[in-house]
Amino acid sequence: MFLLATIKDVAALAGVSTATVSRLINQNGYVSKHSEERILQAMEQLNYEPLVLRKMTALNMPTIGLVLPDIANPFFSELARAIEDFAQPKGYAVFFCNSDHQDFKEKNYMEFLRKRNIDGIIYASSYLTQEELQKLRKEKIPFVLIDRAFGMEKSTVIRCNNFQGAQIAVQHLLESGCSKIAHVYGPWEAATAKERTDGYESVVRSYAWYTPSLMAPGFFQIEGGMSAVHTLLRRHPDIDGIFAGNDLMAIGVLKALHRMGVRIPDDIAICGFDGIKLTEIVEPELTTVTQPIYEMGMKAAQLLIQQIEVREAHLEVVELDVSLTVRDSTRRRSEQQ
Repeated sequence: MFLLATIKDVAALAGVSTATVSRLINQNGYVSKHSEERILQAMEQLNYEPLVLRKMTALNMPTIGLVLPDIANPFFSELARAIEDFAQPKGYAVFFCNSDHQDFKEKNYMEFLRKRNIDGIIYASSYLTQEELQKLRKEKIPFVLIDRAFGMEKSTVIRCNNFQGAQIAVQHLLESGCSKIAHVYGPWEAATAKERTDGYESVVRSYAWYTPSLMAPGFFQIEGGMSAVHTLLRRHPDIDGIFAGNDLMAIGVLKALHRMGVRIPDDIAICGFDGIKLTEIVEPELTTVTQPIYEMGMKAAQLLIQQIEVREAHLEVVELDVSLTVRDSTRRRSEQQ
């Protein structure tokens, strides 16, 4: 008789406790990167299927896999909520896969979902390759991509106009009186990061003060934004405006400048990108380019379920508009002008 692997089997093979395996599966506690790798390898080797997915299969419940790069980022939390809000009333369960921006982890999740006959996949991360897409198409697994670049042939993509959004942000900083604007950018493997950087450069390239050294990486993280500010101010102490490629980095910029005694926006104005709720909580409240996050999630779920139920891929690229939300991190400077 064939016996299903258990969480104890996974823990024993990986050389960790069952509690550590549980924390990784449920994403509710710290697991070291080394342990995480060993657990994922053990799960793959044992063909282990988490109990929650086994129950869904037993109940014959249609299931959507949602692959996210960082569930701790409020952007992806709100996106996930919208997808679940749309899918649940339709009778679909959503299985969350958090990759922590690790390509090997995303590949393991994709392999896991394909082998478990998932009904469809929403992919909101940056490491999906054309080879992985071909596997999904070959196995006739419906999928929708969120925030991916143009050029993903034969794919349904939900995205925002990142290039134009960055232009709007930089133009607003200029109109607010800034005379030298820096940019904190996200990881280059993310299409959104590159498009927002391209938008920034398209506006500032013609100014005499522009130089590539006005850009520094922030990796879409608060800590990255804090580190980038120190780098930028060492290079250019006369910076008076900063465009951060996402709101988490903008919050990191704000935090670092506050610790240095820099007045915002009087000394340096800040604009972020995404429109997450945290921008309303920090002080001063952050100006940001707002994406319709909830609408993106709802649309992605709607188009995926259409593919699943019709069993025919209706391929399209849906590009949603962004808008500028002006708050105190640029407003007082603007009003003084």
